Amino acid sequence: MHIIEAAILGIIQGLTEFIPVSSSGHLIAIPKLLGWNDMGMSFDVALHWGTLVALLIFFWRDWAAILSSFWQHVTKGVPYTKDESGRSGRLLIPIIVACIPAAIAGKLLDKKIEAFRDRPFMILAIAGGLAVMAVVMLLAEKMGRRQRDISRMGYTDYVVIGIAQALALIPGVSRSGVTITAGLFRDLDRTASARFSFLLSMPVIFGAGLLKLKDMMKSAKMDPNVNKLGLHHNEILPWIVGFAAAAIFGYLAIKFLMNFLQKNSLKPFAVYRICFAVLMVGLFIMGR
Repeated sequence: MHIIEAAILGIIQGLTEFIPVSSSGHLIAIPKLLGWNDMGMSFDVALHWGTLVALLIFFWRDWAAILSSFWQHVTKGVPYTKDESGRSGRLLIPIIVACIPAAIAGKLLDKKIEAFRDRPFMILAIAGGLAVMAVVMLLAEKMGRRQRDISRMGYTDYVVIGIAQALALIPGVSRSGVTITAGLFRDLDRTASARFSFLLSMPVIFGAGLLKLKDMMKSAKMDPNVNKLGLHHNEILPWIVGFAAAAIFGYLAIKFLMNFLQKNSLKPFAVYRICFAVLMVGLFIMGR
């Protein structure tokens, strides 16, 4: 893989993993549009870990506060306080509970869906996911009352958003898009929906990254020409470039979206999704 390709794909992953426009759709469509070869499992791992680093850098204070608050509550009986910013230890167990549906779905379906990645009909599947999710996002904007913050969430909210996150396995749906949208349907305000969405995504991305890393190392044992991580010597630099680009642009995407949603709706992203879906259909018709 060329370094420029690695950088471009890393940028795309970083931006589209967190902006609700579907990272999987872009990472499949754009290489096909440009005639690039498949990036492979090892590069996919690099992008996964890059976006995880972006989350850790942006939300490390939140996680430090959540874990500290939880520890103080469990060991010393310190009561939880109402925290509208989403940094209370009371969120730790709900986040774990909400991750269960995505973990189960990922374990059962991820490899099966990945096996269809290069099939021609995947382009149409992604286009359908983009368009349907765009309509759902617009409905959420219209129907959601946006009256609650994270401190007023309950277990029904956690379970609904957790189940929604599992739907992100469907190509074209978008993890951030479906979880933020679910939050809006539950009458959360936009920034609360986005913050909880990102907190919820960290354990899932971490788990998925570990599984992909395990698979990559397993395949490395069967190939004497790669190192222990499954990388050929000429793949190391593109791997590093893709990882760094995903981390940097992922951080910028999170910062942008958190600021954007304070005063704006999801409508621009819904419009973009529809336009991109049309492009995908055109790509399919042209046979690229």
